[in-house]
Amino acid sequence: GARAVPYEVDGFDLGPAQRYSAIVEAKETDECNYVYNATLYANFVPFLRGMNPRTYLGLIDYGRANAPTNVPLRASDSDIEWADDIKMSSSDGEALLEPVNTYVKLKATSAKFSDGVVRAILDKMPYNATLLRVPTLFSAMTTGDLATNPEIYGIQTQPHVLNHLDVVEVEIQNPTDIDHSFHLHGHTFQVVEYGPGAGANLTKTHVSPVVRRSSNTPMKRDTLVVRTGEYIKIRFRADNPGVWLFHCHMDVHFAMGLAITFIEAPRVLQERMELPLSLVNMCRAQGLAVSGNAAGNEGLDLTGLPAEPSL
Repeated sequence: GARAVPYEVDGFDLGPAQRYSAIVEAKETDECNYVYNATLYANFVPFLRGMNPRTYLGLIDYGRANAPTNVPLRASDSDIEWADDIKMSSSDGEALLEPVNTYVKLKATSAKFSDGVVRAILDKMPYNATLLRVPTLFSAMTTGDLATNPEIYGIQTQPHVLNHLDVVEVEIQNPTDIDHSFHLHGHTFQVVEYGPGAGANLTKTHVSPVVRRSSNTPMKRDTLVVRTGEYIKIRFRADNPGVWLFHCHMDVHFAMGLAITFIEAPRVLQERMELPLSLVNMCRAQGLAVSGNAAGNEGLDLTGLPAEPSL
């Protein structure tokens, strides 16, 4: 996890794969015990009493016999000071990364394709690595100078090739009616900015009506929720050569294709890394090729790579 400068809040609103640690200061008296509440909800399915949302109650027990239990009146969401990454600062003191060398603009959408299946799109097409003949990491490791050409990885991976040590800014727009919890492999990122997205419906109470920017030492995360009708901007330095997914951590959305691939500093990767024989053998056992482009061919010849259904 990423450590923060201490910040006092009333509660946490988490999406899939997000984590927080909290220190709770005990009362100086044992006159009462106190109830705490954890509510699980899914904003993409209808209200169902007792199921969505589902509320769990626990008790902070100070151990005094026959002490009354203090059950506070339920506060509305607007009355609670929720943890907000944009208000927080990273304890490592790292300043906002700049200047930005690479900009990546993404938008979460979905569409019905020619085969009648609804798929999710984060960039140009749905992510679908199951169609590849060669895993993306193997292509990055075995294609020499061509590894810097995103075409060799196939459109199915939605590839973005990053230069070594570049500062990368990613903007994610969420015009859908579902919150998305986006996770980046291989890095923590700075939470830089969020605000109402293009065409945002500001009558929704949780859509911020203004753009909000980070402190001079932005909070770092590896997962961040992009609320419906909003956008976020994040930054990271491409200092970890590898093949890294950026995807929605709601599994059904990932399976529908809501992901892209960052191929980071592939030439540096080739110099520093050697593929473990156990990994090579595992791929061969599954009938996958272990060198070449996404189709297992040389150069830009992607013959044999199954095409995605069209829109």
